[in-house]
Amino acid sequence: MAGETVLVVGGAGYIGSHTCLDLANKGFRPVVFDNFSNGHREFVQWGPVEEGDIRDRARLDEVLAKHKPSAILHFAALIEVGESVKDPVSFYENNVVGTLTLLSAAQAAGIHAFVFSSTCATYGLPQTLPLDESHRQVPINPYGRTKYVVEQALADYDQYTGFRSVILRYFNAAGADFDGRIGEWHTPETHAIPLAIEAVLGRRQGFKVFGTDYDTRDGTCVRDYIHVLDLADAHVRAVEYLLNGGTSVALNLGTGTGTTVKELLSAIEDVTERPFPVEYVGRREGDSTTLVANNDKAKAVLGWAPKYDLSRIIESAWKWHAKSNHH
Repeated sequence: MAGETVLVVGGAGYIGSHTCLDLANKGFRPVVFDNFSNGHREFVQWGPVEEGDIRDRARLDEVLAKHKPSAILHFAALIEVGESVKDPVSFYENNVVGTLTLLSAAQAAGIHAFVFSSTCATYGLPQTLPLDESHRQVPINPYGRTKYVVEQALADYDQYTGFRSVILRYFNAAGADFDGRIGEWHTPETHAIPLAIEAVLGRRQGFKVFGTDYDTRDGTCVRDYIHVLDLADAHVRAVEYLLNGGTSVALNLGTGTGTTVKELLSAIEDVTERPFPVEYVGRREGDSTTLVANNDKAKAVLGWAPKYDLSRIIESAWKWHAKSNHH
C-alpha cells in the first residue's frame, strides 16, 4: 500500500494533522482537504492541501478527480458540545449534510474505504462500564446526535450499497507530537489538559473543576485520556484494514484506564513541577460521571493497542503548549 493517496478531510485540525504525520511515516500520501474554519495552515506539513468545504459537492468532485485517493479519512466536524446546544443548526448542516455530501462524492468517485471520526458521545449516559460497542446509543446533546445520525447512515450505506467504513468512537483525545511540530490548538479551548497547562503557564487565571460530589473515588468526573498519536495509529490501521478488504465495523478508541479530574491535575503538577490555582465549582450540565472505553474490539480487529500513558500524554502536551504562542 506504500504510495497510496488518502484524502484527509479536516486534515489541518488537531487529530487530522497528527494522522497525516502517521500516514506519511507509513508510506502513504496524505492530501489535506480543509476549509480552515478550525484547522491551521501551519499544520499541513506532510502532503498537498486543497481548500474547500465538505458541503461543496463540485469542489469535492474536483479534488477527488485530481488526486484519485484510495481512501478517505473524515475529521471535518464541529465538535464543541456547548456550541451544539446554542447553535444546533450549524452542527446539522456541517456534520450531517456535509458528511452526506462527502459520502455521495466518494461513492461517485468509486471510493469504498471510508474512516469516520465519531465519538463516545453517541452512547450518552453510561448504563454499564467500561463502555463497549454494544452499549445502547442515546446521545444527550446535538453534537452527539449529529455523529449518531451519520453512523446510522453509514450502516445503511454498507447494507444496501456495499459502501464500507470504519467508525472510530474516540474517548478523550490529548497530547501532541513529541517533536513539538503540531499539537492541540482550539479556539476557544475547552479540553482539560490544555486548560490546565495554560493555567500553569499563567495564560489563564486558574483551572475550574466542575463538581466534586460525583460517585467516583474522589468525587470528580472520570475520563479516559488517549494520546492523539495512538488515535492517529488506529486511523491508519483502519485505512489498511479497509484497503485489504475488511468489512464495516464500529470501534472504541480509548485506553481502558479512567483518570479523575483531581488525579489529572496532580499528574500535570508532577510533570510540569509547578503548582497552579484550582477552583472547585458546581457540576456542569450534561457531564457524565464516568466515561471509560472497553477497547478489546479495536485490538482484535485492527491489532491496535495504545502505547502512551497519561504521563507521556502530559509531557508531550506540556512541550507543545510551553513553546507555542497560539493562546
